[in-house]
Amino acid sequence: MKGRVTTKASAPAKWIPFLCVFCFALGILFSNRLWDSSAEPNGQQLLSQRRREQVLQVINEDSTTNKNLSHNNDALDEVLKNHEAIQSLDKSVAKLQMQLAASMSSQEMSLDSSAAVSTLSRDGSARQKVFMVIGINTAFSSRKRRDSIRETWMPQGKKLMQLEREKGIIVRFMIGQSATSNSILDRAIDSEDVQHKDFLRLEHVEGYHELSAKTKNFFSTAVAKWDAEFYVKVDDDVHVNLGMLASTLARHRSKPRVYIGCMKSGPVLSQRNAKYHEPEYWKFGEAGNKYFRHATGQLYAISKDLATYISVNQHILHKYVNEDVSLGSWFIGLDVEHVDDKRLCCGTPPDCEWKAHLGSTCAVSFDWKCSGICRSVERMMEVHKTCGEDVNALEHASF
Repeated sequence: MKGRVTTKASAPAKWIPFLCVFCFALGILFSNRLWDSSAEPNGQQLLSQRRREQVLQVINEDSTTNKNLSHNNDALDEVLKNHEAIQSLDKSVAKLQMQLAASMSSQEMSLDSSAAVSTLSRDGSARQKVFMVIGINTAFSSRKRRDSIRETWMPQGKKLMQLEREKGIIVRFMIGQSATSNSILDRAIDSEDVQHKDFLRLEHVEGYHELSAKTKNFFSTAVAKWDAEFYVKVDDDVHVNLGMLASTLARHRSKPRVYIGCMKSGPVLSQRNAKYHEPEYWKFGEAGNKYFRHATGQLYAISKDLATYISVNQHILHKYVNEDVSLGSWFIGLDVEHVDDKRLCCGTPPDCEWKAHLGSTCAVSFDWKCSGICRSVERMMEVHKTCGEDVNALEHASF
């Protein structure tokens, strides 16, 4: 009996391990399905979240880029505005510098907006206000030329003083000093000046090739001594009608910076044996070029502002060998009006004679071929009688 019972009970026990394995596998299968069904929506959420983050990043980058572009555009506009402002200031500064130079005298600097110069001369006395100062360029050896002018168009003695007092016209022979101090040449001029009282002595050593330096010195000396509207340089072999000259200049008295004369543009001569050889010919370009327009040296006039400009800057103004070229070069780059007036360069008779008959009296007469009146000592009186203005012309001249 016992043996049968034992045999029957052991049969079901063999299935227990299989049942356990089956249940475990079934549990795993069921768990995987649940996990897959729950994980799928979480993955989609992660992908969606990542996409949103990328979109937001792109939007942020675009926004930052737009801000940078906007900032760059604003900065560019600001730079352009600043550049325009700087250009405007540069123009203003250049204009003010010109006005400042014109308002300085050799004694003091005045910042007055009217461009006034010092009212004191070099010796401390008040500068005399006049209409024009005429400097007649002369040399130690030119006594006869000076006398020919004194006998014709230049008043003498009391009449010279009357001309200054009533018309504000100063006429002086301008001359420097000899290389040897107090030489016989200097003493001869001193003696001549005691007799005629018509010299303006310059702190300058005379020399033919020093005319540019002499011109600068003349304007500087004249500006320091007289407060004139115009300053005129003329050679001592030229005939001048003072009344016509004064009337001609008076037409331009409202112009602050004016340069008046017979404008020309001659060739730049590089040949060493040429009369008017230009040592610095290379500065004017290729061979055969011409000078810039400038007034011929026989006579020219400049306004007060330009004369003061030369006086203030005389130590840095370059000198060319030809004095008239030097003067023209000093005004290059400045706001200067050039006036070309042919009445300042008439020929001697018959040219000035028939012009006078037509009612167009010349202010200045000379011969171009001689750069002055040919044989001026002998012919000055002839020219004066033929082409000179009426005796009372200066008295009735309006200026």
